[in-house]
Amino acid sequence: MDLIDDVLDFNLKVVYCGTALGNVSFERMAYYANPSNKFWRTLYAVGLTPQQLKPADYRKLLQYRQGLTDIVKSNFGLDSQLAKEDYDHVLLRNKMLHYQPAILCFNSKNAAKKYLGKTDVSYGFQEEQINKTRLYVAPSTSGAANGFWDESVWRELSDYYNAELRNG
Repeated sequence: MDLIDDVLDFNLKVVYCGTALGNVSFERMAYYANPSNKFWRTLYAVGLTPQQLKPADYRKLLQYRQGLTDIVKSNFGLDSQLAKEDYDHVLLRNKMLHYQPAILCFNSKNAAKKYLGKTDVSYGFQEEQINKTRLYVAPSTSGAANGFWDESVWRELSDYYNAELRNG
């Protein structure tokens, strides 16, 4: 059973995929609800949304042809607290095959590594795809990952989104 509903639909341009709900997000039942998380600020700052959404308004992402999911849907907490069996690669893949968004953007290298079964991944577009869905890896917006923060990778996604995807 999912702790929180996905924000998915057909014809989405980008679906953001985190690892799992954090503790604050679980308490508030909203994606990226911890005030130290830069997700909503980043989407607005780099031009992926025309206004800064609040965590409680996460469903409004659909207005911008964007969605949300996690690779772990049945548990919550820090990545270090999650068990190997919590990661549901098959479920994530099946969702992407069903909805076929243009891009699946992993909101951390860890989420991407877990999905791809790799020990290392680079930021940006990946060689792998899920049917026609391109895979993109962005730095984690979590406050716990501030040491790895690089907004330019998010800006590159926005540039692609605004130049290529808005036209389609």
